[in-house]
Amino acid sequence: MKVAIVGYGMAGARIARELGRRGVEVTVFGDEPQAAYNRILLSSMIAGKQTEDEIALPVPPANVEVRLGEAVETVDLEAKTVNGVAFDKLVLATGADAFVPPIPGLDPLPTGAYVLRTIEDARSILDEAANRASAIVLGGGLLGLEAARGLAKRGMDVTVVHAAGHLMDRQLDQLGAKVLADSYAEVGVQSVVDAQTTRVIHGDDGLTLVLADGRTVTGQLMVVSCGIRPNADLARSIGIECGRAVKIDDQCRTSHPDVFAVGDCAEHRGIPYGLVGPAWEQSDVVVDLLSGVNPDAAYEGSRLVTRLKASGIELAAMGEVEGDEVVSFADPTRGTYARLVIDAEGRLAGAVMLGDNPMVGQVVQLFDTGDPVPHDRRTLLMGRPGESVSVAPDTPASMSDEVVVCRCNNVTKGVLGKAFLNGARTPEALSEATQASTGCGTCAEDVAGLCKWLNSTVAGIGQAAEQLNEVSA
Repeated sequence: MKVAIVGYGMAGARIARELGRRGVEVTVFGDEPQAAYNRILLSSMIAGKQTEDEIALPVPPANVEVRLGEAVETVDLEAKTVNGVAFDKLVLATGADAFVPPIPGLDPLPTGAYVLRTIEDARSILDEAANRASAIVLGGGLLGLEAARGLAKRGMDVTVVHAAGHLMDRQLDQLGAKVLADSYAEVGVQSVVDAQTTRVIHGDDGLTLVLADGRTVTGQLMVVSCGIRPNADLARSIGIECGRAVKIDDQCRTSHPDVFAVGDCAEHRGIPYGLVGPAWEQSDVVVDLLSGVNPDAAYEGSRLVTRLKASGIELAAMGEVEGDEVVSFADPTRGTYARLVIDAEGRLAGAVMLGDNPMVGQVVQLFDTGDPVPHDRRTLLMGRPGESVSVAPDTPASMSDEVVVCRCNNVTKGVLGKAFLNGARTPEALSEATQASTGCGTCAEDVAGLCKWLNSTVAGIGQAAEQLNEVSA
């Protein structure tokens, strides 16, 4: 079988690599000139936490032909060719483009204004930031806040301008967003919310946003982070059915039986997720189907946990913001906020965990498994386990093998344990063997901690065996 993949981003690269490992002949087209990289770690690059080399994705095997810098111009579904290359199955992994709102002064982007979608965007922002003292981030969602923290880490005065009434309005309630905004203010990032930008002026002092209420915000550099727009133009041009994105079924198949779609360009059951976890789950389904490993592989949707990658600020948000029962605890002075949304059956429908809370692991685990929450909700809210706690402490020894350690790649403790026993004895080796921590990177410390525990456990077993031998002798 010959598989052609259009798009060499995170999803396309994963499919190419895994199909190649299973002996499938693959040709993958990437319109960017550089090899595949971890796009969601671009904000870490901005913050100086990681380099270009460190966010590079693994190279596929030799039976995968990678065509860098080659945009796909022609797809012939009858002849089954892409840019003249024959295929049996076609995978669309065309991703998404940064959305730039139709604000006067932003089309085209003026000098000093950037989006953060590609590694070239990150390079341009870093070059500009080196000579600038202040910045505006237009958009207070997840990516905008990560970019803002990264710029602040470089010593810039940063202001986030957000059109909605509070930051991260898709994931947080107002109180949680207030605590988050205060935490950001402490690290040099100011927030202006409920702010409709009417125009952007490019002047000698930089860029000025004019707001609907007459206020103005000025910065020498601007990052536009107002969401993404699925790139479905190619699919539409060849007659594939699209909604907001390319429509796919539970096998990630489009309206054409030999064409699949995954990632940011895909829409499953009416939802275009636009996140790496679902993209990789969809990719794994396509790999299993096209390689014949699991002809029954299916994607049934994702339970999303959003983690903010901002130095010094811990945030995990998941599921619903409102529900049958809502309990919360706030300590704004310490930058701590916890909120649980519990359904009628006593199960976790959503949660927000902001700040240093030792129970975040258990909360995510309960959200994943659907197990009932403890009767005493305070044990999860405040990190003070009491007699009524029914959730084990978040330690490697107490975790079951089914606990997901890396959500992006759906890697469990059991999978990591097997990789360890097969010789992956360092965090780096575990990552290479299982792909854990190669997504958003937020589980890197968990993988390292599990690796340390596994090494100490093996050492302890070895010492016990030596002592037993001495006694026997």
